[in-house]
Amino acid sequence: MAATSHTAIANGRLAKAGGFAGKYTVKLAPLWWVFRRAFETEVALRRPFLWLPVAAGAGVVLYLYADREPSLWLIAPAAVSLGVLAYLARAKRVAFFLLCGFCAVFAGELSAALRMAWVAAPVLDKIRIVTLQGFIEEMDFRRTGARFLLRVHSAEGLAPEQTPFRVRLSLRRTPPFEAGTYVRLKARLLPPARASLPGGYDFARDAWFARLGAVGNVLGRIEIVPSPESPGLAASAMMAIDRGRNALARRIDTIVGGDSGAIAAAMVTGKRDLLSEEAKEVIREAGIFHIITISGVQMTLVAAIFFVGLRRLLALSQTLALSYPIKKWAALFAIAGAIFYDIATGSRVGTERALFMTLIMLASVLLDRQALTMRNLAIAAALVILIQPEAIMGASFQLSFAAVAALVAVYEARIATWGRDEPVKASRPIDGERKRVALETVKPLLRRGPLGLLFATFCATSATASFMAYNFHELSPYVLIGNPLTLTIIEIFAVPGALLGTLLYPLGLDAFVWRYVGLGIDGVIWAARGIGSWPGSTIHLPAFAPWAIVFLSLAVLSSVLWRTAILRATALPLAALGLLGAAAGPSFDMAASPAGDAVAFRAENGRLAVIGRGRNAFSAEQWLRADADGRLVSEALTKANCDKLGCVGHLASGRTIALDLDPKAFAEDCTRADIIVTPRFAPLGCAAAIVIDREKLKQTGALTLAFAKDGVVQMRAARAADEDRPWSPAPKRGWGRAVPLVAAAKDGQNQDASEEPGEGADASPLE
Repeated sequence: MAATSHTAIANGRLAKAGGFAGKYTVKLAPLWWVFRRAFETEVALRRPFLWLPVAAGAGVVLYLYADREPSLWLIAPAAVSLGVLAYLARAKRVAFFLLCGFCAVFAGELSAALRMAWVAAPVLDKIRIVTLQGFIEEMDFRRTGARFLLRVHSAEGLAPEQTPFRVRLSLRRTPPFEAGTYVRLKARLLPPARASLPGGYDFARDAWFARLGAVGNVLGRIEIVPSPESPGLAASAMMAIDRGRNALARRIDTIVGGDSGAIAAAMVTGKRDLLSEEAKEVIREAGIFHIITISGVQMTLVAAIFFVGLRRLLALSQTLALSYPIKKWAALFAIAGAIFYDIATGSRVGTERALFMTLIMLASVLLDRQALTMRNLAIAAALVILIQPEAIMGASFQLSFAAVAALVAVYEARIATWGRDEPVKASRPIDGERKRVALETVKPLLRRGPLGLLFATFCATSATASFMAYNFHELSPYVLIGNPLTLTIIEIFAVPGALLGTLLYPLGLDAFVWRYVGLGIDGVIWAARGIGSWPGSTIHLPAFAPWAIVFLSLAVLSSVLWRTAILRATALPLAALGLLGAAAGPSFDMAASPAGDAVAFRAENGRLAVIGRGRNAFSAEQWLRADADGRLVSEALTKANCDKLGCVGHLASGRTIALDLDPKAFAEDCTRADIIVTPRFAPLGCAAAIVIDREKLKQTGALTLAFAKDGVVQMRAARAADEDRPWSPAPKRGWGRAVPLVAAAKDGQNQDASEEPGEGADASPLE
C-alpha cells in the first residue's frame, strides 16, 4: 500500500514537469520502482556483497593497465579513507554501497601494488650470452629435450642488480639430472617477450610476477658443480616434489604409452610437456583442452573422495556416528588432502585458485554453514585477488570462476524452483493431476539426470564462451558433448586412478591402475578425433575491440550474481554491447613483431602471409588467431622471396614490404620498397614511405597497420606513447643510431652485435 502511494506521489510530481519530459517520465516512474523493489530484494538476500570482489578485480585491472606506475601513497590513503567513510555512512544505504564499492576498487589496486613490490626482481635488458650458476628449480621433460627453471645464484658479466632471480631455459637433449641440481652453464638469454599484437597476450607481464627475468636456450655442456649454499627448506621440498612428479609422469607414460600416456601423466601430475602438438590440437578442436590441466574439477573430486570416504568409514561405528562430529572430522581430513594434492601437483595458479574455493566450502562445513553458495565463491575470488591479483588477467581465473559461478547460479535457481527434496503433496487438485505427474516425472531428470547435466554444462559453457573467444579467438560448438564426456572420464578413471595409483606407486603395484586410466583416455581421444572431424567443430573468431570483454564480463556477472529477474535482465543490453564490440574488433593488413624480425602481411589472396625468423612462431600464431585464420604457422609461412639478407612481400593493397635482417639490404630496399621493417637501426635517408626499425619499435612495441581505401594508414601500437611499467620500462633517451645509406651498404658490422642472434639461436626464416 505504501509502495503504491509513493508511486502515485512520484508520478504526480513528475507530471507537474509538463511538456515532453513530463509525458515520458511519468511512464518511466513505475519502471524505476520495479528496479528499486528488485534491488530491495537483492539487499535482503545480501547479494550486493558479491559485487565487492568484482570491484576489487576492477581495481586490479585498472592498476595493471595503467601507462605509468600508480602512486602507492595515493592508493593506500584512498582505500582507508573510503572504508572509514563507508562505516560512517552505513545508515544511508546508497552512499554506503557506493563508498564500499570505491573502497574495494582502491583495495584491489593496493593489493596489486603490494604484490608487484613483493615480487620485484631484475629483468634482462637485451639479448646476452652469459655463464650462469644456480639451482634447477623445476624440470619439464619432453619427448626430445627438456625445459627447466633455473634460480640464478651468479651470472658472469652481470652486476647483482642486473642478475635475474629466475630464468627459463630449453635443452635440445634430455638431461640426466633433475630439479635440485646445482649447475654451471652458458646460455643465450633474451628478455621476456612483449605482446605480439596491440591488446594481445603479454608474456613479459606474467614473467614479472613469476620473477622470471629472462628466457633462452643452453649453449654447450651443463656442468654439475658443488653448491655454495643451501637453497632453503621450502625450495628443497618443492624440488623434491618436482622430482617425484617427473618420476611418476615417466612411469605413467611408459606403462600407458603414446599420447594417452602423456595425457594420463598430465592429468595426474600436471606435467604436460610430453604431449605431442598433434594430440594437443585434437583435444583443442573437441573443446576439451582442460583435460590436461589440474583444474577445479579434479580438486573438488579429490576433496570429495577424502571427505565422503572418511565420513562413510567413521559412520560404520555407531558410537562415533552418534556421539562425535564425524562430518567435521571428515572436512578437516579433506582440507589436508586438498592441500597435499595442490602441493603434489606443483601448486600452479589455477590449482591454487581451485584450492581456495574448495577450502572455503569445507570450512563452511566446519562452521555449520551451507557450502555451495555464491558467497563462498565471492570469498574465494577475494582471496585470489588478495594473494595473487595478477591471476585475474589469466584465462584460467576467468574461465574457472565463470564456470563455477554459472553452476552455483543453476544450483540456487534449482533450490528456489524445486525446493530441497520435499515430499510430494497428496492434496493436489484433481484437474492438475496430469500436470503434477508430468512435473514429478521431469523433476528428477532436471535435477540429477542427463538433462540436468546437459543443462548445467550449457550454462557453464555459455558463461565461459566470451572469455574463450577473447583469449583464444575460437569456440567449440560441440563442447556440450565433449565436456560431459570429459567429466565422466575424470570422475570414473582419472581422479580415483590417480589417488590409488599414487598410493600403490611406492610398492610397485600401480601398473594395472595406469592401464585402467589409459583405457578411459583412449576413449576420450577416440571421441575427440571424431568430434574434431565434424563440420564446424571449431569456429575461429577475430580479435575483439578492447572494451568488448568489459561488457561481456558484466553481462555474465549480472546473469549469475543477481537473483531477481528484472536485474538479471540487465545482462541483455550489456551482452548486446559486448557482442557489438566483438564484431567491431580492429582488423589489420600488416603486423610487425616487437623485435622487428618477423612480419605478417595480407597477401593478394586476402589471407595473411608470414615472413621472419623461426623463434617468432608464437607471434605468427597470435597473428593468425587474431585474424580468425585457423591455419598452422607452417601453412602461412612464405619463403619464396627470402634470402640471407631478408625477405620481400607484396601486400594486397599493392604496396611492397621489405624485412631487412642485414644492413646490406638497406641500399636496395630503401629505394624500391614502400614499407621497411628491420630489427636494426634504419639508415638516414631511407626513401621508404614507412620505416619501422629498432628505434621505433622500442617506443611502440608490436605494431599493426591497416590501409584504408583513401590511402590513410591506421597504425596501432602495443605500447602506449608514454608507457613506463616494470615489465615494460620506457626506453632510455639517447641520440639513436643514424647510419648513412652508403656506409650501411658497405659495412655490415656497424650495428650493435650484442643485440643480434648469437650462437645457438635459430636465425633462419620461420620453419
